[in-house]
Amino acid sequence: MEIKRDIHLNRLIASQHDGMVKVVTGVRRCGKSYLLFKLFCDYLRRHGVDDGHIIKVALDDRMNKQLRDPDALLQYVRNLIVDKKMYYILLDEVQLVSEFEDVLNSFLHIDNADVFVTGSNARFLSKDIVTEFRGRGHEIRIAPLNFREFRSVYQGPSESEALREYMLYGGLPQVVTTQDVQTKVNYLTNVFNNTYLVDILDRYCIKNDAELDDLINIMASSIGGLTNPTKLANTFRTVKHSNITPTTIKAYLSYLEDAFLIEKSMRYDIKGKRYIESPAKYYFVDLGLRNARLQFRQTEETHLMENLIYNELRIRGLSVDVGSVTRTERNENGNSVRRQTEVDFVCNQGYKRWYIQSAFALPTQEKVDQEVASLHSISDSFRKIVITGGLAPTYQNEDGIIFLNILDFLNDENSLNI
Repeated sequence: MEIKRDIHLNRLIASQHDGMVKVVTGVRRCGKSYLLFKLFCDYLRRHGVDDGHIIKVALDDRMNKQLRDPDALLQYVRNLIVDKKMYYILLDEVQLVSEFEDVLNSFLHIDNADVFVTGSNARFLSKDIVTEFRGRGHEIRIAPLNFREFRSVYQGPSESEALREYMLYGGLPQVVTTQDVQTKVNYLTNVFNNTYLVDILDRYCIKNDAELDDLINIMASSIGGLTNPTKLANTFRTVKHSNITPTTIKAYLSYLEDAFLIEKSMRYDIKGKRYIESPAKYYFVDLGLRNARLQFRQTEETHLMENLIYNELRIRGLSVDVGSVTRTERNENGNSVRRQTEVDFVCNQGYKRWYIQSAFALPTQEKVDQEVASLHSISDSFRKIVITGGLAPTYQNEDGIIFLNILDFLNDENSLNI
C-alpha cells in the first residue's frame, strides 16, 4: 500500500541542487526512510535519473555494517561516481556512521553530488544540524501523516468516523495501515516507551526517569493549557511531593522537543507586537502517541481538536503562536477594567497572517460571542477564522469572521484562503 506524502516530497524536490546537505528529520517511525528511498527515488526515476546515478545506502541494514566506517563509506560512494552527471546520494540513518558530520561535509566537495540523509534517535537532533553544518546543511522536518494522507488509505465507513479514528490513534504509518485496534494500541505504547523514551534517557543519561515519566503524563493531560516550568514544579511539589526544580523541568521539556515528541507555542502580544516569554502551550506531534501515553483515558474532543489543528498548521509550513489581546471592558459596577483574552493560534507565513480560534462546539449564541470576542479586539485586516467541530457548515458572518468546519479545514490544503 503506497501512502502519498506530497507535502514533504515537494519540499525535497524544491531543495534539489542547492549545494547543501538535506537532513530529513522527524519523530521516529513517521516515514522518513519511505519518503526518501521510495517516494523520492520514484520521482527521480520518473524524471530521467537512472538507478546508476542514485546511490542509496540503508545504514541500519546489517548487510551495510562495514559502511558505518566513515572512510569506507566515503570510498564506496566515490567509487560509484564515474561521470560528470548529477548523482543523488541518499543515506538512511546516517547517525550510525562514526564522524558522520565529516563524511557529509566531504560529500559537499563533490560538484556533481546532491546529498540527502535521514537521521533519528538520540544522536541526531535539530540543534545538532545547526551546530555541525554551519550553513552547509538544512533540515527538512517530516511529520506523521496528516488527515488528508490518512484518508487516502483509510477504509472505514465515513469521513466523520475517519476523523474520530485519526484523533484517537494518530498518523504514524504503521498504525494507520493496521486494522486491529489492540495492535494499534500495543504498537503506540511500545514505541513510546521502548524507542522514544529510551532515546532520551540514553542521550542525556537521565537517572531519575520517574520524574520524566510524570512530566510526560502531565503534559499529555494538559495539551492546550498555558504552563511554564515554575508552574509545573509547583504541581510536582503539591501532587507528587517532589522537589524537582524548574531548571530541571525546563531541560526535560527541551529534551522532549528535540526528540520531536512535543512542540512549544510561544505567547505573542498582538497589540504590543512582542513575544511574552512565559507561559506557553505545548502540543504533541502525534495524537495517537499522546493518547497511548494516557492509556486512552483522556480523549476530550475539545483538546484533541486543538492539538490536531496545531499540527495541521505546522505541516502546512506556518509558524504558530498563542495570541494574547488586552481588552477594555465594563465590570458589574460599570467601571472600566483591562482583561487579557486569548487567540488560540496566530499563524504567519511570509507576509500573510491568520488569527484562528478552535471551538469544538458552538451550541449557543453566548458561546459564539465568547469565541469571537478576542477576534473583535484585533484591529488589523488579517483573516480571522473560527474552526468548528460537528456538522456545522462553513460560512462567513457579517463581521467578516469565517466559521470553518474542521473537515473542510483538514480536507483542503488551501482552506485558510477560502
